[in-house]
Amino acid sequence: MTADDSFGRLDDDDYPAYTMGRAAEMLGTTQGFLRAIGEARLITPLRSAGGHRRYSRYQLRIAARARELVDQGTPIEAACRIIILEDQLEEAQRINAEYRRAAAGPSAPPASASASASA
Repeated sequence: MTADDSFGRLDDDDYPAYTMGRAAEMLGTTQGFLRAIGEARLITPLRSAGGHRRYSRYQLRIAARARELVDQGTPIEAACRIIILEDQLEEAQRINAEYRRAAAGPSAPPASASASASA
């Protein structure tokens, strides 16, 4: 891997750049909390060659949402389920919008065209 390859990964939300200790520190939580949301299958950290957990920025955002719910008094298992259901709902809404555009016919712009037009 070259230095250019490494720097390119800095922008990759899915690159597992953070150790468990660093992730817990960034979230202001414990390593046990990260283990618990992993056991609840909310996130699945990748493992280093030595077997250590590594987290991506995307996973840290999900963990932060779980922590927010737990801090509000939601049990950890329920918080994980809520986040999973929120994600499923968002995906279902996206698919539904695609079906509506397809049913509207060729006059409706594709999602990527409308997104780039508004950018």
